Amino acid sequence: MKFMILVKSNPGIEKRLDDMSNAVMKELMAQMNVFNEELKKAGVLKDCDGLRPSREGKRVRFDGPSRTVIDGPFEGDLVAGYWIWELPDIEDAVAWVKRCPNPMPVPSEIEIRPI
Repeated sequence: MKFMILVKSNPGIEKRLDDMSNAVMKELMAQMNVFNEELKKAGVLKDCDGLRPSREGKRVRFDGPSRTVIDGPFEGDLVAGYWIWELPDIEDAVAWVKRCPNPMPVPSEIEIRPI
């Protein structure tokens, strides 16, 4: 079964990431790279990537035939990155997420969604 694992964010976390020193960011990425290698070796990881900050994105709002383009940065819940994993069941996905280092410099959340 495939799962999309979403690294959640918000405007406050994006600000913290912008303000973070290169040394702290490198350490955070090194920890995540070790975890990603474990996923690869176990045959779990199918794809993964981080997303650029929401200020670089756009949203398109639909209302009937109307389309409105909204420039970032965005408010509320955001997605900072994702993994695509293949595992037998959601309990295995939960177990892997629990092994993951915190992907943010503050308390954070990871969402698991079956595909």
